[in-house]
Amino acid sequence: MSKMIFVNLPVTDLPRAVAFYEAVGATKNPQFSDDTAACMVFSDTIHAMLLTHDKYRQFTSKKIVDAKTSSEVLICLSADSRAEVDGLVSKATSAGGSADPTPTQDFGFMYGRSYEDPDGHIWEVMWMDMAAAQSAMAQG
Repeated sequence: MSKMIFVNLPVTDLPRAVAFYEAVGATKNPQFSDDTAACMVFSDTIHAMLLTHDKYRQFTSKKIVDAKTSSEVLICLSADSRAEVDGLVSKATSAGGSADPTPTQDFGFMYGRSYEDPDGHIWEVMWMDMAAAQSAMAQG
């Protein structure tokens, strides 16, 4: 069985967060969702668990940071093309997110941009031509 990842994110407005993640291509898994949490599926192996602050506090006694002013995590998704990178950032912006909170990275063989969700969580989207990257790294 492939390893799976579940990124747990505290959100201030669960319905708004669900709508945002659906707009960027995730689907809600109702089996693991209720009025305190939503399991958003990006692929068979990548899931974002959106948790109300009360629900999130059940898993940690640490203070929940304001992701708009403090960084708690940077999440990166792979993309199949440069166009897919741009398209996902465009979808995020249209859904109420902010485009490019971190600088665009363009190294020819690798291209990445980022978006920030309405709660301030930063998601990077990266495309890489693996053959070109290996060649560039081999040349040192």
